[in-house]
Amino acid sequence: MKTHKLLLLLFVFTFLFSCQKYLEEKSNSTQVFITTASQCQLLLDAYNTMNSNYPNDQVASSDDYYLHDGDLALQPGDDQNIYKWSSNAVRSTATEEWTDPYYIVYNANLVLEAIEKLKGGTTDLTVLSALRGSALFYRSYAFWHIAQLYTKTYTGSTANQDSGIPLRLSSDLNGVSTRGTVQQTYDQIIQDLKEAATLLPPTPSITSRPSKEAAYAMLSRIYLSMGNYTDALSNASSVLNINAQLMDFNNLDPSTDFPFTRFNKEVLFHSYTISAQITSANYALMDSTVASSYQTNDLRKSIYLKSYNGGYYFTGNYEPNTYTNLFNGLAIDEVYLTRAECYARSGNITAAMADLNTLLITRWKTGSYVAMAATTADDALSQILTERRKELLMRGVRWMDLKRLNTDSRFAVTLKRVINNQTYTLPPNDLRYVLEIPDPVIKNSSIPQNPR
Repeated sequence: MKTHKLLLLLFVFTFLFSCQKYLEEKSNSTQVFITTASQCQLLLDAYNTMNSNYPNDQVASSDDYYLHDGDLALQPGDDQNIYKWSSNAVRSTATEEWTDPYYIVYNANLVLEAIEKLKGGTTDLTVLSALRGSALFYRSYAFWHIAQLYTKTYTGSTANQDSGIPLRLSSDLNGVSTRGTVQQTYDQIIQDLKEAATLLPPTPSITSRPSKEAAYAMLSRIYLSMGNYTDALSNASSVLNINAQLMDFNNLDPSTDFPFTRFNKEVLFHSYTISAQITSANYALMDSTVASSYQTNDLRKSIYLKSYNGGYYFTGNYEPNTYTNLFNGLAIDEVYLTRAECYARSGNITAAMADLNTLLITRWKTGSYVAMAATTADDALSQILTERRKELLMRGVRWMDLKRLNTDSRFAVTLKRVINNQTYTLPPNDLRYVLEIPDPVIKNSSIPQNPR
């Protein structure tokens, strides 16, 4: 079955049109299979497909971690180039970084098309609406993760010129893909999520399923990345009006490598990255500046980090019992930090610090936390961004944050790695912040490669 899926991925997303007959047969057989609402739900509930194997290269490219030289030498060549931000860093195979999220898009489109055929029949329209909401959420969620790697950060003045991603809106395997623009990419993602929010239940029966709160949380993340702080704040508030539960870290066991349960109460939507050794606890050590920034009674240091090999490895993963797949879903703590940042940017210092303190008191040893205060909006913003860095370690959002904050000279940073006494750097807004599309996709399609 795994081989059959891989063949499908290769045909769909590297556009090997020489096998037209296979594509037609695969498409037709899949369409015949999906004839009921229950089959649509089963496809959307395929956890190992729809909730797993989202791109990891945004983690691998970030400054959340580092490797010792000897451990880096053990990694595949493509991974080493990603780690070094090499100008020729490109996946040489039809990698899961591209194919797996587009497979999620494909499944979502199958469901959306099946729903249209079921309308007018005996299936309850409320059931079909919820299914449509879930499919739209998955499609937009996958599009978003692809866009984080292969497009520039959203900038209003250039979004209509910057290259976007192929927006596959049909399950037709023979459809020709074009890249479009960043504006079109974000418009489609937001359109899908907005509609999903109107169709989904407020909370899910299990957080592997999409919900209204998850759609709002995703919209708040997207609007934050776009610099649209008004809509980011509004959607974050919509989440917290439904669910504002936070874990008390005093109730967690810091001695274990897996202190969090998979569907803990802060998770709004659970997803995780593809398996990757380079960012696993077997090799990756946490950035020393971040590791030293946790204060004595901040429980995040003992919960998130364990001493190893002259540094610290990461134990804050919400995808337990694995060192190679990282949680990159949506959670309440991120929503609090997003709203706090938006309040600070709007000048509402009191509300910004209230949200920050509401979060942090649950992260510190009982009775030890002293509420943080700010004298200016800029002071509040600086404190919130510092805590965001410490709270969301290895979640897959650091790459997004680097790209968006690099447009502001106050927060722009030059990334640096020293490997075998040679220094590698990634300046703010460098072209290498947009990864190259995998070689087979470019070779077997008409879409243009990202420039270097």
